[in-house]
Amino acid sequence: MRVTSITVGPFRENCWILHEPALDEVVLVDPGDEADRIVAAVAATGARLTDVVLTHAHLDHVGALAGVRRAWPGVPVHMHPAEAPVFDFAPRAAALYGLPFERSAPPEREIVEGQVLRLAGESFEVWHLPGHAPGHVAFIGAGMAFGGDVLFAGSVGRTDLPLSDPSALDRSLRRLLTLPGETVVHPGHGPSTTMAEEARSNPFLNGSALVPGR
Repeated sequence: MRVTSITVGPFRENCWILHEPALDEVVLVDPGDEADRIVAAVAATGARLTDVVLTHAHLDHVGALAGVRRAWPGVPVHMHPAEAPVFDFAPRAAALYGLPFERSAPPEREIVEGQVLRLAGESFEVWHLPGHAPGHVAFIGAGMAFGGDVLFAGSVGRTDLPLSDPSALDRSLRRLLTLPGETVVHPGHGPSTTMAEEARSNPFLNGSALVPGR
């Protein structure tokens, strides 16, 4: 499976593209903005888009969803049910930032803790990792974690947003630390990293920073 990303929008969000040439399949993780670029990148693979999966529904992770659905009508979109209020608030959040936003129909497929999804030929387990957002999930499999905005290279997700929870984020980070050190973390912003590197150097994981809720 080939994994690439497109960094989009004013928040520099990573939209991840999972492509399995042998199956002629592509999956999108968090189409956040600049739908035309994302659609062109998928089209360039020559494969068919089979699924869109959302780690969470903040405006910078769902802003291209309407455009993607227009290009591929009927493509299933997967989201944790606890993210529904965040998804519904996204257009208003965009307005508060003075940003354009095209509203999309809600995701029609619910994903829950422990569910296993087959994405571009690989199996990924859904981990519910709230804190940054109530229905935030990560997709864990094939030696990788598509972790959205829970963990970044050298930092962690914000907890000063509506429906965020610092204590829940701390528990989610501790859970991520149970992953093998060689697990490659593909985050929602910034460069990819590994769990070993974050356990060693990330101040929010190695005890050198004061973590709310701990």
